[in-house]
Amino acid sequence: MNSMNQIETNMQYTYNYEEDEYMTQEEEWDRDLLLDPAWEKQQRKTFTAWCNSHLRKAGTQIENIEEDFRNGLKLMLLLEVISGERLPKPDRGKMRFHKIANVNKALDYIASKGVKLVSIGAEEIVDGNVKMTLGMIWTIILRFAIQDISVEGKSNSTNVKLYANGLGLCALIHRHRPDLIDYSKLNKDDPIGNINLAMEIAEKHLDIPKMLDAEDIVNTPKPDERAIMTYVSCFYHAFAGAEQAETAANRICKVLAVNQENERLMEEYERLASELLEWIRRTIPWLENRTPEKTMQAMQKKLEDFRDYRRKHKPPKVQEKCQLEINFNTLQTKLRISNRPAFMPSEGKMVSDIAGAWQRLEQAEKGYEEWLLNEIRRLERLEHLAEKFRQKASTHEQWAYGKEQILLQKDYESASLTEVRAMLRKHEAFESDLAAHQDRVEQIAAIAQELNELDYHDAASVNDRCQKICDQWDSLGTLTQKRREALERTEKLLETIDQLHLEFAKRAAPFNNWMEGAMEDLQDMFIVHSIEEIQSLISAHDQFKATLPEADGERQAILSIQNEVEKVIQSYSMRISASNPYSTVTVEEIRTKWEKVKQLVPQRDQSLQEELARQHANERLRRQFAAQANVIGPWIQTKMEEIARSSIEMTGPLEDQMNQLKQYEQNIINYKHNIDKLEGDHQLIQEALVFDNKHTNYTMEHIRVGWELLLTTIARTINEVETQILTRDAKGITQEQMNDFRASFNHFDRRKNGLMDHDDFRACLISMGYDLGEAEFARIMTLVDPNGQGTVTFQSFIDFMTRETADTDTAEQVIASFRILASDKPYILADELRRELPPEQAQYCIKRMPPYTGPGSVPGALDYTSFSSALYGESDL
Repeated sequence: MNSMNQIETNMQYTYNYEEDEYMTQEEEWDRDLLLDPAWEKQQRKTFTAWCNSHLRKAGTQIENIEEDFRNGLKLMLLLEVISGERLPKPDRGKMRFHKIANVNKALDYIASKGVKLVSIGAEEIVDGNVKMTLGMIWTIILRFAIQDISVEGKSNSTNVKLYANGLGLCALIHRHRPDLIDYSKLNKDDPIGNINLAMEIAEKHLDIPKMLDAEDIVNTPKPDERAIMTYVSCFYHAFAGAEQAETAANRICKVLAVNQENERLMEEYERLASELLEWIRRTIPWLENRTPEKTMQAMQKKLEDFRDYRRKHKPPKVQEKCQLEINFNTLQTKLRISNRPAFMPSEGKMVSDIAGAWQRLEQAEKGYEEWLLNEIRRLERLEHLAEKFRQKASTHEQWAYGKEQILLQKDYESASLTEVRAMLRKHEAFESDLAAHQDRVEQIAAIAQELNELDYHDAASVNDRCQKICDQWDSLGTLTQKRREALERTEKLLETIDQLHLEFAKRAAPFNNWMEGAMEDLQDMFIVHSIEEIQSLISAHDQFKATLPEADGERQAILSIQNEVEKVIQSYSMRISASNPYSTVTVEEIRTKWEKVKQLVPQRDQSLQEELARQHANERLRRQFAAQANVIGPWIQTKMEEIARSSIEMTGPLEDQMNQLKQYEQNIINYKHNIDKLEGDHQLIQEALVFDNKHTNYTMEHIRVGWELLLTTIARTINEVETQILTRDAKGITQEQMNDFRASFNHFDRRKNGLMDHDDFRACLISMGYDLGEAEFARIMTLVDPNGQGTVTFQSFIDFMTRETADTDTAEQVIASFRILASDKPYILADELRRELPPEQAQYCIKRMPPYTGPGSVPGALDYTSFSSALYGESDL
């Protein structure tokens, strides 16, 4: 092991080639060897293999050194491959002067690199002086390609001995690739075996062609030093790029790690945006559905479903929307920091698209709530009208029951004059009663028409009932007219009339109608929405009660008429019935209805007072809601203004600003219970069907929108500070620099709104030492105001200032790193990526690199240039 370490130490490469030493060594070569055919054959074989190892990279090779280099074309190509530089364009002619010109171009290029050419001319090479050609080309190439290689601390003869026994070559391979050779198992007494082992491994694993034969080295008394050093130079070029490959691989790993993280964030944004937009897409049709229900219970169920949506389903989506905007801003900041192009979400998934969809959702939501409340009012009105229709229709039907049969009777034909006159008077009373019921029939028809106009769900049955009443009313009118005509014809024969019965009938019928109307009014349903309305009904009821003494006097007067009739009959012992032949209204009916009216009056009093109490309770709910809303609304506005000021006026370390804002956010969150309490009061108001509130200008919708905007604003402000911290840490900006940036921005922010216009921004740059022309200023404006809005935000200002000083990776640097891994080829193979990169990132490159289709392409070749450009948004890959 000590000998191996010594050999490895002696084989270290240095970069201190001294041309004079090389020339001295060249002069010491044994000139007699030039006359040795075996030596010449070995030289030609070694040098041909060495040249072909380089020319293969250009897709060509040579067969004969003297012939193939005579026109200078392949000689120039060989120099281009070795140097990696372009030589002047060769002459394509076949004349001798064309060939001399090409060889001279190659020799001039070698001389330009500091290699001295003594007694070497293009004519000797072109004319084909065999021994001179071989020696000249050999000398040229060695001076040019091997001028940096020596074995430190050893003489040239010692160098050759180190490689002649094979241990030097094995140690050289073991030094850089210990996985290929176990040096401890080598036998120093087997030089041919050692040399063949080294050459086989070099050809198989290091792509170094076998230029020498082991027997030529071992069995030659004095091995050719140039051949051995030429072969060793291939090891130098193979191993020299190892460290560069490792550095290049590290750079690529770093770039790919950043790109993988950015892609993960992009995919996460796309997923969250899709889910939120899908939820909005499903919710809007539900909110836009305006299909009315037929009953109050069904509409109340819809209102309860809407409340559940506002309380349970929407708030989490508000948080998702806010978080989505924060993730988008964070991703864009990371892309700017890593010098990547801005993230452009899929079509329809931009932040503006989500905001537009959210706006449409809230618009539909607002319209849906208004529709619900209006529909409930409509159904409430319909139920009231329908009940009123049923009551009036029932009253009329009860009154009209049997009237047609009475009118069809011909009892007057066998009646006396008195009876006929009584029938006539009775008929007159009936006509009065009929006229009195005309108003009720018109009311029934008007209510039915209104129910139809309001689209009452059971309008068909209402119309059928109304039509029957109208048809019956027309029939009653016709029959009444016919009976009057018959009675008037008979009246001429009959003249006895009972004046008292007639007076009773005339006064009892209107009074009976009044009592029926009073009973209807006392039992009439009412609906009010304010204290004033119920007080108006109470006042009307009080006025009605004030008329009761007068009505009672009329009742007693009517009863006194009947009493007088009975007194007359009794006084004169008349054998006629005491019943009134002129009226269907009896004294008992009047007494019964009067008692009914007296019972309904206190019941009406009670229902009015209960409604008054309910309206007072509703008024308390209004005042309770207004008291909280008038405090919460201004509080939200004040907090919004404080956040706006703090984003401009806050100073000190960004971490302190972040802590201050988070504390501010916590204080806002702690205020949430006030919003919840107000929501509870709002629910009580809606359950009580209170639709207006004159004590406040704030609605629950105003408070909700303001609260959501406040939460969004504080979250965005915190995100801006987080972005500044991310920018500062990523770019290496000190806190003092951030404070200077903030101070400069605030100084030139004349409106103190967190924005600078173009003139303020120009003044700020000039104050910081920028020498601005119009073109330069226009270029800067495209960076800080890419959308042309006419203003510069603080974040754009920070990005610009950090971009001026930060050092970031570029596409050219990544391409150069890949070129090192690919050994200067314009393409790279999958095996080379797996060998140089970690497995995960090698697979990432293989999956995304497009096939290489340029010159010299081979199966499996990958285009790393297009891939690197795509990483930085410089191509459409």
